[in-house]
Amino acid sequence: MRPVALHLLTMLQINNMLAVLNTRIVLMYKSMLSAALLSVPFTTLATSQPVTLPFIAEQATIDGKLNEPSWQRAKKITMDNVTWPYENSKSPVTTHAYVYEDGETLFIGFEANDPNPELIRAFYRDRDAAWDDDLVGLKIDSYNNSQLAYQFFINPLGVQQDSIENELTKHESSSWDGIWDSVGVIHEKGYTVEVAIPLRVLNFDDSVASKTMAMEFLRFLPRSERLRISSMQIDHGNNCWICQMPSYQGFEQAKQGNNVAIIPSVVLGKNETRDIDGSEVADWQSENNTEASLDVKWGITPDITLNATINPDFSQVEADVAQLSVNNNFSLFFPEKRAFFLDNADYFASTLNLIHTRNIAQPDYGTKITGSKNGHTFAGFIANDTQTNVLIPGNLGSSLVALDEKGENGALRYRYDFESGLSLGSTATHRQSDDYKNTVYSIDSKYKPTVNDVFLVQVLKSQTQYSQDFIDELCDGDNCSQPEQVSCELNSDCDYNEGVLRVLSKEQQSGTGYYVKYQHDEKYWRAFADYNYRDADLRADLGFISQVDFKKFTTGGEYRWYGDKGNWWNRANLYADWDITHNENNELLEKEAQTSFSVSGPLQSFFELSVEHRNRTGLRHDKSRLDIDGNTDMFSENGVGFYSDFKPTAGVFASLFMYTGNAVDLANNRVGDKFHIRPVLNMNLGKHFEVRLRHTYEQLEADGSEVFTANLSDVRLTYQFNVNSFVRLAVIYTDLERNQANYIDDVDSQYKNLATQLLYSYKLNPQTVFFAGYSDNGYQDDELSSITKEQRTLFAKFSYAWLL
Repeated sequence: MRPVALHLLTMLQINNMLAVLNTRIVLMYKSMLSAALLSVPFTTLATSQPVTLPFIAEQATIDGKLNEPSWQRAKKITMDNVTWPYENSKSPVTTHAYVYEDGETLFIGFEANDPNPELIRAFYRDRDAAWDDDLVGLKIDSYNNSQLAYQFFINPLGVQQDSIENELTKHESSSWDGIWDSVGVIHEKGYTVEVAIPLRVLNFDDSVASKTMAMEFLRFLPRSERLRISSMQIDHGNNCWICQMPSYQGFEQAKQGNNVAIIPSVVLGKNETRDIDGSEVADWQSENNTEASLDVKWGITPDITLNATINPDFSQVEADVAQLSVNNNFSLFFPEKRAFFLDNADYFASTLNLIHTRNIAQPDYGTKITGSKNGHTFAGFIANDTQTNVLIPGNLGSSLVALDEKGENGALRYRYDFESGLSLGSTATHRQSDDYKNTVYSIDSKYKPTVNDVFLVQVLKSQTQYSQDFIDELCDGDNCSQPEQVSCELNSDCDYNEGVLRVLSKEQQSGTGYYVKYQHDEKYWRAFADYNYRDADLRADLGFISQVDFKKFTTGGEYRWYGDKGNWWNRANLYADWDITHNENNELLEKEAQTSFSVSGPLQSFFELSVEHRNRTGLRHDKSRLDIDGNTDMFSENGVGFYSDFKPTAGVFASLFMYTGNAVDLANNRVGDKFHIRPVLNMNLGKHFEVRLRHTYEQLEADGSEVFTANLSDVRLTYQFNVNSFVRLAVIYTDLERNQANYIDDVDSQYKNLATQLLYSYKLNPQTVFFAGYSDNGYQDDELSSITKEQRTLFAKFSYAWLL
């Protein structure tokens, strides 16, 4: 078996060929579309002349007070346009930003006046957790190419929020963390904030003398409405807001230097586990763990960054938000939270999720390189894994296989952005272990001929091979798999998981897929259509693709209404779509129509009512065959959903989601009556203490009696001492009750799970941190009389960042 490095070398050669192919495709596009481009306008950047930012060789003291002489000479920028929920109306408050740079740091001072300072919403929170507060900040497109924008926001107490906005995927990732300084002060006229952003945290081209960056300066004013107040006007008919940001020039002495960060870490832990088998509870087995690790970040050039990690601690410090998985055949999605993978993660993004690094569980090492210059963006990483988790997708469900063996993982991504609104990219990924390997190649394109139209295309091909040991691992636990068997034997009387049939072939499987979408977006309406095809043998195991063997067509649109300032509402939206899905053999899997109406009103309220009708297949009768026609039943689901949320006062957020209607009972292959409700309440008690409550209740009835009742509670209590430290208690409780008499197969009548975590956190900055905590987990089923703990852990972590 070749090592992953050789696979990546082959992938790099393929990507070079793809880059050449991209260029040829561009020439073809230009030839085909030249006539159209002559008659259709396209706007990428603001057309006004760049504003020059002053160079002042004097560093301001970041204390929240704009009293240094440098602020008197800084560029004064006024924020007076309400760009949401209204389009460029007059701001009700006065806000100014004072901006200058000294060759190493961008300094911004915000003066946010408020006639009612007692209404300012500001609380001590953890980093990236104050998005609902009063905020000031800015967006920076450091390459001035309308692809990515850094976002820096600060509440009046100095709590930082930062993120990256990706124009290609239309996502904002708050997982990115830069190291920068801010202090806020509330006073009798409003509040002031001072900010110092080291230019080294930005990627930019320092090979030119005068550098041009696009920027927008912002204030968020949350009262009965949440006003977005900007330094620029925004055309709501153009859904690319980064493209409309004005340009600022200067930074002639800005150099990124060596840009080296060395971050050693020490992790201490004690983990205790025990086996629970009915009434027999084994003794605790204890394991002590002391590990040292090292992370290095090196700006090789101003445009290229290398990340490396040795013996990293990739444990989850913060518990994931609880999700209810009952009556669901597909794997749940959990976001990435680990710093090594999050740094410049947007460089790997494409329309389809082909790189989801949460698949890599516990690596011993990792290295990553990312860069962008003159429209070329590239990224690659290699990481091993001490275990291999593989998602096996199907068209009616997915399966997860956990192999107790080491694996290797690698990914490459390249994209070129043209000024004409065309982007072309390619992606390659590879995973392998002793018993399995998967390789994916992809080409994608985004073309925006006008400010209102966008075309998206992505084509991918995969090659996958499973060993006999892999197949046996997936078969293990199925009703037809016996210990003495060396392989699965198909039998129509057996209760197979669909994943078994998807991997039975030991021959190399080659799969293809593609995604095509067109959307036209005006200020008052939009319309779209897309087609998604994935054949039965397609696998993208380093990404998150949980469904294959289908082809799906979707079309829909929406109409928008905009209220005036005197109205009780400010936004309304009517949306509808229709889709139909078949498998590769043109057998119907699903046909669905849905519509919704939403309105935004006072107290930052939002209400949405939705109605859906769906025809979908149930489970296979003969689970040894993948056939749909003659092997499944077609069921009809009809439901009504309601969602609302509001923020009636400072520090309070409440939401409610409800659904009632028909739903397929996936355990018993029939239609039942479903009721689902999920209330959420987040509330601050004073400036420091926050309570977050989230509960999910779901009940399913069929054939005149209950099938199951599920309750899931997620409670988090946080005391935030200051902007740097907090202590948090998290309690997650699951209670599932089943009516055994209303199930075909034998099931437990009850399952309860209780997980708790107590965490103390101190963050000097995102990379100099100290964590200490305790967590445990226990469950109860029909063989246990009460919830019994099976795992408990004490842990501590310290890391320190040296910036050279």
